Amino acid sequence: MEIRRVQVTGGSSFVITLPKEWIKTLNIKKNDPLGILIQSDGTLLVTSKMTQDQTQRIKEFDISTIPKETYLARRLIGAYIAGYSLIKIKSPKRIPPNIRDVVGKFTETTIGQEIVEETDTSIILKDLLNPIEMPFDRTIKRMHIIVKNMLEDALKALKTKDKSLATDLVSRDNDVDRLHWLVARQHNIIMRNISFAEKMNITIGLSSTCFLISRIIERIGDHVVRISEYISNLIESGVDQEIITKIQEAGELSLEILNNSIGSFFRKNIRSANETIESVAELEILCEHINTLTMKKKGAIAVSVGYVVESTRRIGEYAEDISETVINYLVDEEQRRKS
Repeated sequence: MEIRRVQVTGGSSFVITLPKEWIKTLNIKKNDPLGILIQSDGTLLVTSKMTQDQTQRIKEFDISTIPKETYLARRLIGAYIAGYSLIKIKSPKRIPPNIRDVVGKFTETTIGQEIVEETDTSIILKDLLNPIEMPFDRTIKRMHIIVKNMLEDALKALKTKDKSLATDLVSRDNDVDRLHWLVARQHNIIMRNISFAEKMNITIGLSSTCFLISRIIERIGDHVVRISEYISNLIESGVDQEIITKIQEAGELSLEILNNSIGSFFRKNIRSANETIESVAELEILCEHINTLTMKKKGAIAVSVGYVVESTRRIGEYAEDISETVINYLVDEEQRRKS
């Protein structure tokens, strides 16, 4: 860190010089405009990036160097999450139909990506989303609602023996994934360009917290899908009602813990977050009891129950992680307000 002293000119203007190396690196000339942003913690951000066009980032992919369709799909998702505003796919030859299908599926599974130009040998994708229209808190709420409903339906499927209800959850988990990618994308853009945070009216600390919570909710969604898959096996196997009742009890408790952890985030309640963390121990005891009940069962039933119980426990533990993340954020915010 460089220390520079504030000077006074004209009797009323406060002046500080800028680092010479920084000026040279950004090729800033005399009379060039610089943006100054006041952060919530009192720090100042000085930037030469004054317009959206100046911060536009472009990523190009030459499909002749990418051996598999899956590799291209992963690279497209990577470029999206990294925050590139333009993605160009090019080829020395005519782009084959299977590659166009990969690009089309990518635009369907991401938010804001559209094909704006297409020729025989190239495809250009552009981000058309206005970030102000998708604030972090709204996305987190939507992810939570989807995952909550998924878990409720999985438990209902076990109770009513409705296998079709259990198998419907995979498509909804895809919605959770795409919302998480959006949060990750916006967070990465903020970390590269703080003016984006100003547009979204969010601090870097809250952006990081939302990204961590989003990632945890996405993983919870994966465990709900896993639960639904093995619940389908249990429906067919005719497992004992006592075990079903206990699984439902554990599932409802994990759902309560999840709801409370998300609630503590939106209410900014440290006490509630701490109480949620303490309640996870009750879930772990219940899960151990279910495992004990299944010890004498046949292999297929025991395996299915074991996977359902393990994922149920993991949901509670992930919800605990959310509460810990909330506490970390709120403690830092308390200190920030005092300073």
